[in-house]
Amino acid sequence: MSLIAPPRGDRAIFRINPVAKLASALLLAGVLILTIDWVSAAVALACEFVLVFWAGLSLKSFVLRTLPVWIAAPTAGLTTLLYGQPAGAVYWAFGLVNVTEGSLELAIATTLRILAIGLPSVVLFVTVDPTDLADGLAQVVKLPARFVLGGLAGLRLVGLFLGDWRALELARRARGIADGGAGRRLLSQAFALLVLSIRRGSKLATAMEARGFGAPVQRTWARESTFRGREVALIGIGLAVALLAVGVSVALGSWNFVLT
Repeated sequence: MSLIAPPRGDRAIFRINPVAKLASALLLAGVLILTIDWVSAAVALACEFVLVFWAGLSLKSFVLRTLPVWIAAPTAGLTTLLYGQPAGAVYWAFGLVNVTEGSLELAIATTLRILAIGLPSVVLFVTVDPTDLADGLAQVVKLPARFVLGGLAGLRLVGLFLGDWRALELARRARGIADGGAGRRLLSQAFALLVLSIRRGSKLATAMEARGFGAPVQRTWARESTFRGREVALIGIGLAVALLAVGVSVALGSWNFVLT
């Protein structure tokens, strides 16, 4: 399976405009970034776990695709626990390490906040086709077509990039020049891949220019990108989750505005 191709499904989430998914994820992340408290993050995370089944991902696919988030969240929480600003009762101290009541609460809040921001973002973008996203950014958001199509072309080349890396590795091994130090081998192979990428990029740019990409006239699109009621509904769901998280946090007195 391609690393950039979304899984196919019949759920409505697969047919929603990617711009709405992007807006919903940014809206939720923007609200949660404003505070560091475990209540708002926990409420948002609980709502997201209810909604994630709507995305149509299998449990295996969900776990594999969100694995980096599951690793990053507790890692950040542990770092905050050990080296966060001391406050309240001291549970354990050794050198620069101070585990206190304040650092424990901050570590829990940090872990939950990363999960609450990262998991829905990954799930939403897993269901996005790069071409649909480019159509939406150009037709709905009105971004410059040259920028959008250039980004789409680069994203489509990710698979070729990985294939080139594996081919270079096998070719160098067959020629007997891959037995040196790991660092030197990595730098040498990375330089070879850079040269190959620049050549391919130049050829692609020339081909796109020859086909009229970037022409100073209003371009047409093969597929229309629509923004209808279901897209508004998804943004509304994201707003509702954000407002609910904020409301519960404020009501319980846990809201901790980071800009104050």
